[in-house]
Amino acid sequence: MLGKCEGPIWQVDDITNCVQRDFLKVLFPLIVIGISFLHLLSQAIRRKVKLKRNANPNGSSRSRDLNGAAYLNVPAEEDGSTTAEDEDEGLTIGGGRLALTKTTTQGSVAAIDAPRAQFTLVVVELLAIAAIIAINVAALVLHAYGPNGTLATVAGIVTWLYVLILATSRLLLSQTRWRIPRVWNHTATLYGLMWLFSLIIFRSALIHPRSRVAQALIISEFALNTLLFGIATTTRKGNKVVVLEWENDIEPSREPLASLFSLATFGWVDAIVWQGYRKTFELNDVWNLVPRDKAAAILADYRQLRKTTALTWHLLRYFKGSLFIQCAFAVFSGLFTFAPTLLLKSILEYIEDPGTAPRNVIWLYVILLSFTDIIRSYADGQALWLGRKICIRLRAIIIGEIYAKALRRKAAAGNDTVLGDKKDAEDAAKTSKWKKLLGLGGKKKKDDKKPDPDPTTPPETDSKAKGNDEQVNVGTIINLMSVDSFKVSEITAYLHFLFAAAPTQLIVAVYLLYKILGYSSIPGLIVMVILLPINIAFARGFGNFQKKIMAATDKRIHTTNEVLQNIRIIKFFAWEHRFSKIVDEKRAVELKVLRSKYILWAFAVAVWNTVPVVITFFSFLVYTVVEKKPLYPSIAFTAISLFNILRVPLDQLGDMIAHVQESKVSVDRVEEFLNEEETEKYEQLRHDNLDEDGEQMIGFKNATFSWGGKEAEGEEISTAFRLMDMDIKFEIGKLNIIAGPTGSGKTSLLMALLGEMTLIKGKVFLPGGYSREDVRPDPETGLTESVAYCAQQAWLVNANIKENILFAAPFDEKRYKDVIVACALERDLEILDAGDETLVGEKGITLSGGQKQRISLARALYSNSKHVLLDDCLSAVDSHTAKWIFDNCIRGPLMVGRTCLLVTHNLALCAPQSRYVVLLDNGKIEIQGPTEEVIASGKLGEDVNKSKVESAAISRIPSRVPSSVGDESGETLIDDAEPPNGNNNGKLTKVKSAQKQPNPKKDAMEETKAEGGVKWTVIALYLKSMGPWWFWVLAVIVFGVQQIGALGANVWIRQWANQYETESQGAYSVSSNSYIGNTISTVKVASSRISQIQPYFDPNKTSLIAKVAPDLDVSYYLTVYALIGVACMLVALFRDFWLFFGSITASWKIHQRLMHSVTRAKFKFFDVTPLGQIMNRFSKDLEAVDQEVAPIAIGVMSCALAIVVTVALISAITPGFLVAGVFISAMYFFVGKFYLRSSRDLKRLESVQRSPLFQQFGETLSGITTIRAYGDERRFVRDNMMRINTHSRPFIYLWATNRWLAFRIDVIGDLVAFFAGAFVVFSIGTIDAGSAGLSLSYAISFTENVLWLVRLYAMNEQNMNSVERIKEYLDVEQEAEPVIEKTRPAANWPSQGSVEFINYTTRYRPDLEPVLRNVSFAIKPLEKVGIVGRTGAGKSSLALALFRGLEAEEGKILIDDVDIGLIGLQDLRESITIVPQDPTLFTGTIRSNLDPFSLFTDEDIFTALRRVQLIGAATSITNPSTPLTTSRPTTPVVQVNGNAPSPTGTSSPITNKNVFLNLSSPVTESGNNLSQGQRQLLCLARAMLKNPKVLMMDEATASIDYNTDSKIQETIRELKSTIITIAHRLQTIVDYDKVLVLDKGCVVEYGHPYELLKKEGKDAVFRGMCETSGDMEVLQKAAKKAWDAGRLVDVE
Repeated sequence: MLGKCEGPIWQVDDITNCVQRDFLKVLFPLIVIGISFLHLLSQAIRRKVKLKRNANPNGSSRSRDLNGAAYLNVPAEEDGSTTAEDEDEGLTIGGGRLALTKTTTQGSVAAIDAPRAQFTLVVVELLAIAAIIAINVAALVLHAYGPNGTLATVAGIVTWLYVLILATSRLLLSQTRWRIPRVWNHTATLYGLMWLFSLIIFRSALIHPRSRVAQALIISEFALNTLLFGIATTTRKGNKVVVLEWENDIEPSREPLASLFSLATFGWVDAIVWQGYRKTFELNDVWNLVPRDKAAAILADYRQLRKTTALTWHLLRYFKGSLFIQCAFAVFSGLFTFAPTLLLKSILEYIEDPGTAPRNVIWLYVILLSFTDIIRSYADGQALWLGRKICIRLRAIIIGEIYAKALRRKAAAGNDTVLGDKKDAEDAAKTSKWKKLLGLGGKKKKDDKKPDPDPTTPPETDSKAKGNDEQVNVGTIINLMSVDSFKVSEITAYLHFLFAAAPTQLIVAVYLLYKILGYSSIPGLIVMVILLPINIAFARGFGNFQKKIMAATDKRIHTTNEVLQNIRIIKFFAWEHRFSKIVDEKRAVELKVLRSKYILWAFAVAVWNTVPVVITFFSFLVYTVVEKKPLYPSIAFTAISLFNILRVPLDQLGDMIAHVQESKVSVDRVEEFLNEEETEKYEQLRHDNLDEDGEQMIGFKNATFSWGGKEAEGEEISTAFRLMDMDIKFEIGKLNIIAGPTGSGKTSLLMALLGEMTLIKGKVFLPGGYSREDVRPDPETGLTESVAYCAQQAWLVNANIKENILFAAPFDEKRYKDVIVACALERDLEILDAGDETLVGEKGITLSGGQKQRISLARALYSNSKHVLLDDCLSAVDSHTAKWIFDNCIRGPLMVGRTCLLVTHNLALCAPQSRYVVLLDNGKIEIQGPTEEVIASGKLGEDVNKSKVESAAISRIPSRVPSSVGDESGETLIDDAEPPNGNNNGKLTKVKSAQKQPNPKKDAMEETKAEGGVKWTVIALYLKSMGPWWFWVLAVIVFGVQQIGALGANVWIRQWANQYETESQGAYSVSSNSYIGNTISTVKVASSRISQIQPYFDPNKTSLIAKVAPDLDVSYYLTVYALIGVACMLVALFRDFWLFFGSITASWKIHQRLMHSVTRAKFKFFDVTPLGQIMNRFSKDLEAVDQEVAPIAIGVMSCALAIVVTVALISAITPGFLVAGVFISAMYFFVGKFYLRSSRDLKRLESVQRSPLFQQFGETLSGITTIRAYGDERRFVRDNMMRINTHSRPFIYLWATNRWLAFRIDVIGDLVAFFAGAFVVFSIGTIDAGSAGLSLSYAISFTENVLWLVRLYAMNEQNMNSVERIKEYLDVEQEAEPVIEKTRPAANWPSQGSVEFINYTTRYRPDLEPVLRNVSFAIKPLEKVGIVGRTGAGKSSLALALFRGLEAEEGKILIDDVDIGLIGLQDLRESITIVPQDPTLFTGTIRSNLDPFSLFTDEDIFTALRRVQLIGAATSITNPSTPLTTSRPTTPVVQVNGNAPSPTGTSSPITNKNVFLNLSSPVTESGNNLSQGQRQLLCLARAMLKNPKVLMMDEATASIDYNTDSKIQETIRELKSTIITIAHRLQTIVDYDKVLVLDKGCVVEYGHPYELLKKEGKDAVFRGMCETSGDMEVLQKAAKKAWDAGRLVDVE
């Protein structure tokens, strides 16, 4: 009967004939081909069904392709599912093509790569198969396999015929429509399995040949089979054409081209490693990702899956396929983990009694010893590599989703949410269904960008008015992206340990233990079971601490971020020290939590180290005391060995559970952010902008808006600012003006139009709800129904100027030039080194305020949007430039037919030419209507009435910017007469051609990465930070003691074993020391997985000695063993404590030095270094220093010591091994060297590529309203995906090199095992089993240690890379000393306030032109001096110079006759004060902003606020009423009591409360909840509080309405101090005592404005400015008045 074989399968040295015949030749092959056939059948049926379902109307015919891959016309929807189902198909042109069309970017080329000898090889295969069939036929005819062999040969013929059919179909059908998908996989698998079966038969044919014929037939069949198997494994997987996508000259990955063998051994990585070895890796050398690993493809596929559950389960569901395969590999590797242990046991048994079997058996064992481990290594490698693939996909999904969400977040909110705090609040939020829909709108968003709100729930359902007005702050979002996404994706790479590897190992080990120890294994197992919850508790503790650390880090990073964002103010006010203190406090909290985590860690390690001791102790106790069995070494060592193996999965379980919990926290944080409320822009603006008559309209229908959350009508109003009862219809295609005093809601009005505010009632009309890419331009005008927006605070992207202006619109040279001229940017581009190729740094740090604003304006002008919203874009430019821009840009030809909404204070200039004016006051409309009516009402003030209403628009752009605005040449607008092809084009092209020269300027912003090995100085920096020399002496001693302790345990067991032998020596002469701890390494506590390989013995094997159980005091040995174990644990505990203590000291010192060095760096450091890079040092790199460096350093030292011990032991026992050892060491060395170089570079690239990702995130978050206004979200999403890919590239190949290394080292390690085994076999008879076991077990454990040494060493280098990056910032140029004792000025300096510049010259960097040249002028005490000059003339540089932000190159500055270059910076900056150009505020309250260090009383602060007109003068503080800004008493003031909520009803209209009356009103991040003007006033108040003798104002009132401005000027004139004002508004300074006119860094004029106005001719620069500003008469009057007043004083 088939398959009925009596007796054991294995007889002496081979498998029995019956088993070979029935199973290997008949049953197994037939089962295999049966499965294969069924699989193909089911597949064919599935495809048929699918095609039926998809039969689309146009007949889904398939076009053929030369290379035999059909282009499938599958609709796009299905593409996701096909590629998901059959991964390989994704690589063919067929399935892949659709994926490519979606994910290819511009400039990608698809190259088609056919394998070498594609069809020749198939023919060779066919011939080989035919030959095998022939052999089988021959065997059948000759009856070569004996009487029972007929069935076997028939089965062989059937099997190979089936294979032949498959192979032929591969050759013939691949070109036709009947091609069978993935037949190659079938043939390859069949070849492999048949080879395995025939291998066993082949071996027995060699050992026991039946007949010469049979042997010849079997050998030839095996040879052919090997050939087939070889072809299958070494040709490209699938042996088919692959499409390689070249994207922007990045080489595509070679992974799709790899053969099975190459995939298994990571041979395809050789090219990377070799390239990295030859030269330093640059980003362009790193291969591209496989198309299906690119972010766009992954996200598109991910969003197909409906989200129904929590994010965690949703993600698991998405990745279930890959995770399953990964777990299968893990189970496989878990099983093979035990093979070496079992084989070692067999080898040693054989050595004890060589007579039992022929010599070939032991050779089989030795070969299998290395072979099984290679299989384990393969399975491990595949599981981990799969994990890494999942890892980059998961990260792409998380970052992509966070980014898409960030683009949809609300523009502003009152409070910050702390993530993870509001689990309970979440249920409350579940009420609003539309929110959920939005949150899940992931997939829909791709299609139409506008998830439908559920019509059944009115938006008012959100009655939690204030609760919902919460949002995560920017710091947290960046943290979600930088830390959380990495945490989550990191864990997936190891999930298979938790799900598969650990459980498998546990089950197998428990089973084996039970077989050895019987019931005594139970107490040991019980201890383990008890330990699991302890481990989990540790893990939980880790999770909690990690959460606390994250929260603390969040806070610290947030504060650091704010300090760095506002570093200028902090430096100007000399507050570095105080702010560093605040950051240090936050840091101390963080490190305190870290310390507790480390203490817990040390205890966890200690527990882990004692486990084996405890377990063995209990098991042996029961074994000897309860069961009264003699405990022989054979049993003892085996048990110890298995317990040691068991320890690993147990530890991994605890560890993984901890990590899983940590990342669960992270996923929840992400999910909570993804479920936040989103902007309502898409709801508010999605309707067509038609009013009742069906005409297009832009404006509002009785709408009320709030910056707070949704509120029901009747509720008590929150403090958030509101726009009430807006009913406006702007003129389409014309200029509309929005005016009003500071803080009256002008910007809010634009925001409301853009849909960024919460709509409480009413409707908004603006065509903004669509993506820019979906809107088609009007064929006649070329304009699209979309919006362009220029924010008040210019927002620029970190790219060059040209890219900022184009903003991804197609380049049109003429339009571009016109725009540059219209925005008066021409001269700026001439001044800048690289013209329009100049890189705008992050937030535009390389440019002046005016330049930023004009670039932002140019972007709006260049765009093809029909509607342009300009928010006060004239404030940051000087008056004549403002006039030029108004005439040529806002009224110029490029604006014809475009609606323009302009918010402005400069009504005299703008109002007369406009068509419609809206005047706001405190969130209500004061008056609105056609310009003539509004002007007639007199509400705009008297200067407007004078200007005649003229609506003549300038018909064409003058070809040159006139002198006063542009070039310094004396000629004025006469240039217009020149032929347009002349000057204009010549000039611009001249600038252009100058830039075209191929000098690839290195971008100052680029992040540098170190090359070569980590410098010794870096390591020294860290070691010195940890502690002084005695710290290290002690550390070394502790390490030594610990290793010796581990050895001690082994030696003790050996002692014990010897006891048995000496006692029994008399009775039998058993081979002398047969069992000296065959596993001295068993009890090695140092390394975790070393011990997986120890032998174990069958109790009945040792019956020899069992007969004479010697009488031993077991308890004595057990006790000592336990004591040694405990001592080891204590030492290890102390070691960890000691090093962690050092590491925390180091963390503290390094952070303090970093903070100190960054805050005290020169201003130029912040000009050229993007914030993202600095923050990267403070977040990621510091995290590495805090949490990675110490544990890994401990690991490196442990491994190194363990290796030393191992080598010493092996060479003591088998000296012969040392010969092989030399060669093997050389191999190790080379592999390690290759690996270290490439992995180091890849790791560095990976950390550098993080910055752009973070930086783009931060940039997007700050410019979110602009991006949404332009409707450009999709482009930013694409850009983000590109950056994710760019970061994933070095990352994934870094891991590929890691797997490459692991496999190579495993193979070399198996050579070690093989040679050790071979030496043992050669010296059978002279060597005893004990020594053999020792040598082998140590030889095997060796590889583990080497692998970890190389790995940890590399990781240590990478962590040191973080230290190195921090060190780079420790060495930045520092400013001068804060205090110089020798030259300290008097305490009341400057008492007078005179300022004198003497021949002052300075430049920003040595390689740049000077920004100030030979500036000399003197300011007398208490004079008020205005500084004017066009943008970029060096005005702000002068301010910097006064504060020594720039150090003098020549000349000096005296304040009260003290040379400021000689005193300490702190003394200088605390004594004089500046109000900078961009108002900077901190998160906190109004009070904490004005007086961060509580030096003033409330009364002082209120006085300062009154002085800057932020609160009214008359009101008493006790009952703060809400005066509408006191600028126009004509308005009836509605007094609403601030304390009592106003009675609801019509009696008193609601007004916005004045937030400044309450000093604890919140100020959000960088003051975003206040208007720009209010921020400037607040900064001014901050300066006034200091009551300085010298006050420098840098355009401090640019965003404030003229009324308030003039009031403030009055206040300023009353100040008893010297005032230097840099002004764009000439009105501000025309009545000062002196005016200083700068141009190109030189003083052009200096004198009283009246005198300067009297000058005539070319050199009357100031007069020219006044003329172009259009307010000449007003200015002259004011100047004369001031002059006369001054004269009066003089006369008196």
